[in-house]
Amino acid sequence: MADFTEALTEKHIAMIAAQPVFFVATAAGEGRINLSPKGYDAFRVLSPTRVAYLDLGGSGNETHAHLAADGRITVMFCNFQQPALILRIYGRGRAVLPQDAEWEALAAQFTLMPGTRQIFDIAVESVQSSCGWGVPFMTLEGERETLKKAHRQSDPAQWEAKMAARTRSIDGLPTRATDRYIAGE
Repeated sequence: MADFTEALTEKHIAMIAAQPVFFVATAAGEGRINLSPKGYDAFRVLSPTRVAYLDLGGSGNETHAHLAADGRITVMFCNFQQPALILRIYGRGRAVLPQDAEWEALAAQFTLMPGTRQIFDIAVESVQSSCGWGVPFMTLEGERETLKKAHRQSDPAQWEAKMAARTRSIDGLPTRATDRYIAGE
């Protein structure tokens, strides 16, 4: 049976800290639903009612477009070890880009990585935990360094031009482009 709380508990926060992967789902009023897996040390619990995650440039920018259009976001964690548990954070999010006034304070919560594009700042509205009994046991072999390596090897001017050209989602929704290349770690 699912349990709901209005904020993250200490048990939730400990479970989140132990997970190497999380999933993000967003949707606008029309068009596709976006569901993306996320890795790296990119998620932070800022308070029981506020979380954030670091976003690297990738194949699209659907989360940004959906949050600008609608604001709704669900973040899901699965415990692939014991105890079995699925945790969903329901909230409202927004993109914070390097050119935004809030960037410095929010970015200080993370170790910036090559290709950092934005940080998604999420106000927690509710938290759901459920059994997770159908989730398999899995172990982490290691992180893929491919995305960070690709960004690290990018020419900053070409990277900025590529990101500046990404001003629309797959469904044509507008996004704001980052204004700078971040070399990161």
